[in-house]
Amino acid sequence: MAKAFADAGASPVIEASWAGAVTAMAEVRPAAVVIPEPDGSNPSVAEALSRLILEAAPYTPAIIGARDNTIPPVANALAISDNATVEQLTAKVTSAQRLRTLHSTVLMRAQALKEERNIIAELPAGDPLDDATVMLVGRGRHYATLSVAIGERMGVIGSLSTETAERCLADREVSGIVIGDGLPARSIETFLATLCANLLYRDLPIAMLGASTDIAELPNFARAHDPQVLLQRMMPLIRARALESALKRLLKSIEYKGMLDVLTGLLHRNAFDQALSLAIQDAGERRTVFSIARFAFEQPLDRRTAVDAARLVSQLVRDTDFASQQEDNSILFVFGDTTLRDANVAARRLASVLKHSMLRLDRQRPNVSPAVTLATLKPGDTAQTLLDRVSPRPVAAA
Repeated sequence: MAKAFADAGASPVIEASWAGAVTAMAEVRPAAVVIPEPDGSNPSVAEALSRLILEAAPYTPAIIGARDNTIPPVANALAISDNATVEQLTAKVTSAQRLRTLHSTVLMRAQALKEERNIIAELPAGDPLDDATVMLVGRGRHYATLSVAIGERMGVIGSLSTETAERCLADREVSGIVIGDGLPARSIETFLATLCANLLYRDLPIAMLGASTDIAELPNFARAHDPQVLLQRMMPLIRARALESALKRLLKSIEYKGMLDVLTGLLHRNAFDQALSLAIQDAGERRTVFSIARFAFEQPLDRRTAVDAARLVSQLVRDTDFASQQEDNSILFVFGDTTLRDANVAARRLASVLKHSMLRLDRQRPNVSPAVTLATLKPGDTAQTLLDRVSPRPVAAA
């Protein structure tokens, strides 16, 4: 196996025993870790390896062999069948290296931005898994178990059919798909074929309950017969995908000189205020008009729901628009070169997208419908007067 990796371009290839794996990883800081035959008799080694893998920067993929329907001892490693060939192992490592390359690039550009402009651009604190959203497809007896288990760690979008799941994929950014039971075999086969054929979804983590074989065209495919085992084997894949999304948002923020919030993809509040003042100045010089909308939520939003709403909006921002999420989780959205009438139509559509797509605190309650307030630029307006017209005024107690 060491020779096969060397022939594939890895150099040097360091071999280590299970007992010496933690020391070797800490000292060598490898580009990847391959554990074909883990030793489950020493959980302290597995826990230490898992922690090193999670904290590594740049991202260091770890591939671990695992028997069917078992949870690998190293929690943050990407599972692969213990019967996998050397060629499959090298292919898995090669695929995972793309994320490592992206992470290295982002770290390098963030350092350059800090040196040039003293602007710090970094990933949000915490586990990327906390901000991941997973689509759950199914309707069988394990659906409720899977939904609760996923919802404890991640956002979850439920779909009772593969047709609904396909439509949702076109509108939402998800970190993974879990296919449960209760669906016709033919519809699942069609759904998987669609994912295989689309380059946008081919690398998406996909887990399937009760699958008998791996799907060769899907590099991040996991399977198990037990729901809890399935989720444990799926989480490292989802974490990697969520990290990739966060890195892409960070890279875009670096391109905008730190003006974008890495968590949401929208402008920071101070950057929004500056952009609004510049937009007023530009509109005065060009004799044009623009409109501003405020999307407010009467019900309190938890962090995950608020982030999800902001990310939905970030996907709908045109080149002439800009938006920002405020402290109360409301969203300010500026429609560039847009009259009040046209902005009203666009704002209603955006509110509808939020109502029917954003995650909710309690999925048993009705969808959260944002209240929309609109204003358009008038002669003599300043950034503050515009904001005053769309924001509620504080009420003084008598």
